[in-house]
Amino acid sequence: MTWIVGVLMFWAVAWAVNARLAKAKPSRFTSFAVPALFGITLLLLWEGIVRGFEVSPVLLPPPSSIAVTFASSLSILWGDFVQTFVKGALSGYIIGCGAAVLTAIAVDRSPFLQRGLLPVGNFVAALPIIGLAPIMVMWFGFDWHSKAAVVVAMVFFPVLVNTVQGLQASDAMQRDLMRTYAASYPQALLRLRLPAAMPFIFNGLKIATTLALIGAIVAEFFGSPIKGMGFRISTEVGRLALDMVWAEITVAALAGSAFYGGVALIERSVTFWHPSQRRTR
Repeated sequence: MTWIVGVLMFWAVAWAVNARLAKAKPSRFTSFAVPALFGITLLLLWEGIVRGFEVSPVLLPPPSSIAVTFASSLSILWGDFVQTFVKGALSGYIIGCGAAVLTAIAVDRSPFLQRGLLPVGNFVAALPIIGLAPIMVMWFGFDWHSKAAVVVAMVFFPVLVNTVQGLQASDAMQRDLMRTYAASYPQALLRLRLPAAMPFIFNGLKIATTLALIGAIVAEFFGSPIKGMGFRISTEVGRLALDMVWAEITVAALAGSAFYGGVALIERSVTFWHPSQRRTR
């Protein structure tokens, strides 16, 4: 009961401080302090409720136990991160997104592909990963190659659809102006259509960051060497070691957030001219 009363008192104080900071003049300090204090409050509430009500660690371990497991398992977590994120998710993301942009340019040049490939793409994008992953594992083996193949299938069509839509973003008058300058298709593509398509392309790339990590982790449930986030989660659940499962979830959340943030930073530097970016500067 002491834990519950203590965390409720801390929650009340933190709520008052956060409300006061939220009403203050926006600054870098308040933009960092408000979400940080909110997150700390949630963690302490979690700790207090688990300890106060004596919840079994098999059902929900406290954040302190997860932190201890995290600190004592850094080598295992790092090996799983390299296997799942660097080898599986990142390689599949680069291959899938690169192929999608090149295919979108081909689709833009061909009305046949616009009418034939895009409907098929929407159909393939709706395929469930639960059914796709074991097929890829059978085709490409149990190592990271099959996970990268699943990631390619997941990120290809969102980036393709966004890029095709972006290549049509430049208006007819701009394209006519390029023709009056006798610009070839590659010149018009590089100097007009790709720059105009960048906000759409980055929308697809940001969506693909989360899909890539999810695809790589889920694919490991269907076959993996003895390392990787998905493998570790499935085996530790069987051993009822939920603190290790939450440590892997923490690594996945941190990696996914950093990946999305990195792509957003690149978008901000590439599309600095777009009105949506100018409003945030």
